Amino acid sequence: MSETYDLIIRGGEVVNHAGRGLSDVGVRAGKIVAIGDLSQASAGEVFDAKGLAVLPGVIDTQVHFREPGLEWKEDLESGSRAAVLGGVVAVFEMPNTEPTTTDPDALADKLVRAKGRMHCDHAFYVGGTHENAVFLGELERLPGCCGIKVFMGASTGSLLVQDDEGIEQVLRHVNRRAAFHSEDEYRLAERRPLARTGDWTSHEEVRDAASALESTHRLVRIAKALGKRIHVLHVTTAEEMIFLAANKDVASVEVTPQHLTLTAPEAYERLKGYAQMNPPIRNKYHQDGLWNGLAAGVADVLGSDHAPHTKEEKARPYPASPSGMPGVQTLVPVMLTHVANGRLSLERFVDLTSHGANRLFGMADKGRLAVGNDADFTIVDLKAKRIIKHEDMASRVGWTPFDGFEATGWPMATIIRGRVVMRDDEVIASHLGEPVRFSETLGG
Repeated sequence: MSETYDLIIRGGEVVNHAGRGLSDVGVRAGKIVAIGDLSQASAGEVFDAKGLAVLPGVIDTQVHFREPGLEWKEDLESGSRAAVLGGVVAVFEMPNTEPTTTDPDALADKLVRAKGRMHCDHAFYVGGTHENAVFLGELERLPGCCGIKVFMGASTGSLLVQDDEGIEQVLRHVNRRAAFHSEDEYRLAERRPLARTGDWTSHEEVRDAASALESTHRLVRIAKALGKRIHVLHVTTAEEMIFLAANKDVASVEVTPQHLTLTAPEAYERLKGYAQMNPPIRNKYHQDGLWNGLAAGVADVLGSDHAPHTKEEKARPYPASPSGMPGVQTLVPVMLTHVANGRLSLERFVDLTSHGANRLFGMADKGRLAVGNDADFTIVDLKAKRIIKHEDMASRVGWTPFDGFEATGWPMATIIRGRVVMRDDEVIASHLGEPVRFSETLGG
C-alpha cells in the first residue's frame, strides 16, 4: 500500500544540508516527513516543482513593519504580504514602533495584532534600554520574542543605548544572543554638521566607516569581558568584517542585499533619498570587503532591514529625509541574481537565509529542509528574468530602491507549514502566520 501525504512537492531540485539533487518532499500535518523518491505515493495536493529549485523557507531576521504607531508607512498585514510575495516564510520584526516594544504588554500587543492578519510566521525583538536592562533576562524568554535589539547609534525611533555602561548592563542581563545596530553615537553627533543640505552623498560622510568600526570594537570588547553572544546587524565596512572574523567566538554577522548591491556615490546621485539608510550605502572598497567576508564565511545571515518611509518623506532635502528602505520583497530576487552572476553559490544563499537563522537564534523547528522540521519552502525559478518595479511592491509605500533592476531568479511559491501561501505572484492563502518557536524559550 502506497504512502499518503497531505502535500507532495514533486520533481524539484532540493537544496539543503545534503547538497543539491532532484527529489520529492512529503508533508504531513505541516511537517516534513519524507525526502526522496515518492513517485509511488499519493497526496491530497501535489505541487509540480519540475524545473524549479526547492529551498528551505527563507527567513528575514530584520524587518521594521511599523505597527503600532506608524501604520501609514507599513503595518503587519502589508509588510507580511510583501514578505510572502518575496518568498519569505518568517520574519523577525524590530522594536522601534510607537510605543516601542520594551515591555511584556507591548510584545503581547504585537502578537495579538499579528494573529489572523500576518501572512508569514513571525517573532518580535524586544528593545533593550537603560530603563529595562535589569528585566531583559525575563523579557527575552517570553513566547514570540526572538531576542533583544539595541541601538548604539540613533537611527529611526527613540531607542538608544550609546554608553559602554548601558551596553554592559544590557549584556549582563541577557542570556540569548543580543542584536545590535552598531554605530558610535558620540562620533555621529560630532559629525552631523557635515551634512550638506540636499546632498545625499554627504550621508556616508556624516555616518563614516569609523563610526561603525569604533562602535563594533567597543561592543566586542564588552561582550568578550562578559562572555555574552552578540549579533552585529547590517555590517557595512571592510574593516569591521576583518575585525569580526577574529571574534567569531562571541559575534555573529548580518549583511544586507542593499549594501552588497548598491554603491556610493552612484546610488545617492541616482536614487537620492531612496538610497538613504543607516548605516549608509558605502563605496566599492567597503562593498568588496563585505563580499570577501561573505566568501570567507564570516557573514552568518542576510537580513533585508526592510524599513519603509513614504515617498513624500523621502523627497525632503537631506538631512531632513528619513533613513530606511523597503527590502523584504526583493531580498530573494536580488540575491538570486548574484547567484546567477556567479558571486554566490545557491548553497551559500540557503545558508545565509535559512540555516544561519536556525543556528544563531535557535529556531525550534524552522530553517532546515529536513525531516521533522516545519514544511517551509521557498520555491524559485533560477532562470526566470523579471524587472523589479515600484508598482509591484506590496509595501504600503509603493517603492523600492531596486526599481528597474533586472533580476535573474524569482520566487514562484512560498509554502509555510505545508500550506501554499503564495504562488505565481499571488497570495492564495491569507493570514496564516503564527509565532516562531525558539529552543531556548520552549519552557517560557
